[in-house]
Amino acid sequence: MSEQSDPPEAIAQLSFEAALKRLEEIVRLLESGEASLDQSIELYGEGDRLKTQCEARLQAAQARIETIQFGRDGEPSGTAPFDAE
Repeated sequence: MSEQSDPPEAIAQLSFEAALKRLEEIVRLLESGEASLDQSIELYGEGDRLKTQCEARLQAAQARIETIQFGRDGEPSGTAPFDAE
């Protein structure tokens, strides 16, 4: 197997889509049993870093989303921060 773990700096440079794709690849490799024990440990660590990176990017994106507020007349009256809860 020639897969190498990406260093944390490289993971931070990945787009959300690229990080998610790599995370899915890691899950597939771990579930298939193709990796040795040492490789599995490295892949798990990389996967954990990728998961953290994806979560951070999602939280940052959510913080930038605003919802449109409507007045009593039904017309848009401004925006407010997005609240997922």
